[in-house]
Amino acid sequence: MAAQSSSAFANPPNYSFTSHRLHRTLHASDKQPIVLVACGSFNPITYHHLRMFEMANDFVRQNTNFEIVGGYLSPVSEEYEKPGLVRARHRVNMCTLATEQESSGLMVDSWEAFQNYQRTAVVLDHFDYEINTILGGVTTRDGEHRNVRIMLLAGSDLISTMSEPGVWSHNDLDRILGRYGTFVIERTGSSMDQATDSLARWRDSIYPIPQLVQNDVSSTKVRLFFRRGLSVRYLIPAAVIDYIKQNYLYLDDGSGPEKEKGRTRRVEKLKLAFETAGLYYNYN
Repeated sequence: MAAQSSSAFANPPNYSFTSHRLHRTLHASDKQPIVLVACGSFNPITYHHLRMFEMANDFVRQNTNFEIVGGYLSPVSEEYEKPGLVRARHRVNMCTLATEQESSGLMVDSWEAFQNYQRTAVVLDHFDYEINTILGGVTTRDGEHRNVRIMLLAGSDLISTMSEPGVWSHNDLDRILGRYGTFVIERTGSSMDQATDSLARWRDSIYPIPQLVQNDVSSTKVRLFFRRGLSVRYLIPAAVIDYIKQNYLYLDDGSGPEKEKGRTRRVEKLKLAFETAGLYYNYN
């Protein structure tokens, strides 16, 4: 199945595709180059999100004939309208801080974040277009051209929704799982078998990855900790904590902290939350 036509990709204002960490030359010419793409809210990004790529990297090295040449976080659009979702620019900024300071290979792509809601299949088509059509894929050490296979990296909780009637269109599933493929990270409380059983027709493109060290850290729990004045240190990167407090994010899970109404009350609440957690910052 062909990827979406390039003419269908409308870029947000001032958008440019990030590729500074994309490996353009394969280390092993007998391997298939792949790029991992994790789509999600990242509200906020946590160490678990970063660990997903590490687990996938270990699995790929030990169990496949793939070579990872890049990894991307793609934050969802504001039009996803998920309760408590902060502005796209904040989530892109937090992901950028996390990847630049905590990783040597991950990147953030803002194409999905700064426009209308885009289906996951279309997001993967976008990556395929940018990497293989615009950049020209990668080359072997002998100069041979290779197209890069784009693959979705997701938790088993997301993949389980693909088995629910009416949630995903068959055409989108066929593009995501058939054309591209996915690595599925086991998530606490979500059965890997249940997540993939009804997707058997695409089993050859679905790669389940068990969690050898159970980790149930989630963005939802991190936001809850902020509201309750509990420490989130070592759950999310320190630079992300700094960004959250500087921008007064996650004071509540309602309309968000950026509206002026009630802003003073929320700022005072955030001060108290950080002080209670032992994080003493200057908010002036």
